[in-house]
Amino acid sequence: MKKNILLTLVAISIIFTSCFEDKDDNLQISSTLDIQSFIYRGLNFFYLYKADTPELADDAFASEGELNTFLSTFISPESLFNFLLSPQDRFSLLVDDYIALENALSGITINHGMEFGLVFYPDGSGNVFGYMRYILPGSDADAKGLQRGMIFNTIDGQQINENNFSDLLEPDSYIIGLATFDGVTITPTGENITLVKTEYTENPVFITRTFTIEGQKVGYLMYNAFTREFDPQLNAAFGQFQANGISYLIIDLRYNGGGSVETAIDLSSMITGQFNNQLFVSEIWNEDRQAEYSENKLFNNTIYTGESINSLNLTQVYILTTGRTASASELVINGLDPYITVTQVGETTTGKFQASFLLYDAPAPSFSRSQANPGHTYAMLPLVFKTVNSVGFTDFVDGLDPEIPLDEDFSNLGVLGDVNEPLLAAALNDIFPTRSRPQPSGILYEEISDSKAHLPIYQIMIAEN
Repeated sequence: MKKNILLTLVAISIIFTSCFEDKDDNLQISSTLDIQSFIYRGLNFFYLYKADTPELADDAFASEGELNTFLSTFISPESLFNFLLSPQDRFSLLVDDYIALENALSGITINHGMEFGLVFYPDGSGNVFGYMRYILPGSDADAKGLQRGMIFNTIDGQQINENNFSDLLEPDSYIIGLATFDGVTITPTGENITLVKTEYTENPVFITRTFTIEGQKVGYLMYNAFTREFDPQLNAAFGQFQANGISYLIIDLRYNGGGSVETAIDLSSMITGQFNNQLFVSEIWNEDRQAEYSENKLFNNTIYTGESINSLNLTQVYILTTGRTASASELVINGLDPYITVTQVGETTTGKFQASFLLYDAPAPSFSRSQANPGHTYAMLPLVFKTVNSVGFTDFVDGLDPEIPLDEDFSNLGVLGDVNEPLLAAALNDIFPTRSRPQPSGILYEEISDSKAHLPIYQIMIAEN
């Protein structure tokens, strides 16, 4: 029976979760071995790289007792999970709280609203500074007046460095120390701002604009995550581009770490429209699952609500990328490439071409939420298939390289959505060669992490089992 991969996230049941808090409930808490057995079953069944781990072979253990003896040698579910992963796997995920994971997949996080990157000082000291990428509207950071391009180098009075940044950024409230950066030197300003994290739902359709340049209409969309629940807003943005009669489109995915496979197909169908029902990508699963589960994913003309897609029928698109552009973002680039001219501007992408779906501790093959063992909240997002575009291209482990290379200059980031912002300007300059061209700084920086790295869905391309 073919599975249908659609990202329709399950609402969280108050009744279900309350059983973990009810002292009168006779709930049997799962043992470590119970959880490890689930991890083994799930990876043995669905893991894309099953063949790379001899212990996952169907005949690896002669009996259940032998398997349990093996599982019991690991002190935690995490240690077992890490042992079973293939060396070529950078992205499979195990979480101990699937409720937080489900929230994150719906765009709900505990967030102060400052989306940032962390960069090494150029002096080789190992010290780190943060740069503000964008500020979420209505968040605490927005209320405190923070803006893109601001720099901070301390948290709670401590200099950020390569060893302490994770711990410093973990609390729900902390004080950042602002600084300036001239491309070489970080200089503290003496200003400190307290940030408080609260529950926040992020609309990934961040900026939608239409420019008129040399008599031509150019659409610009900054899109920050492939969050299924916001597909209607994404489609509405394309409806506005349709109404404005745009001739060119620039999609800004520079900070988009991915998300829903289906939303990536929908976005690609919004950009085009002339390829409905043609092959977008195909899937490669492990040898045991390939025949039953592999599907061809096609361009389509409706989103999950049944609403018709607002297609632009374009033959060219510009996509802005950085090293943080991953998974579903790369799927759009790779899936569109055989059909239209995709001009990538910016930096080489992450190199994530595999998809995952949520596995709960439930019977195979569904591993479904509705049948999940109530004794724990572990869940997995293992890699289950890799995507291949219509001409057979996949395995871009080193990322997708831009046609117009340009690194972000953290000392001069520019204003997102402004025609003079460097990456946007570079795309416009390719469309309109008569425009003046801002000069890149020529300075290379090493980015170590960012504000989304702690999220359970970081750089995940997800489908539904």
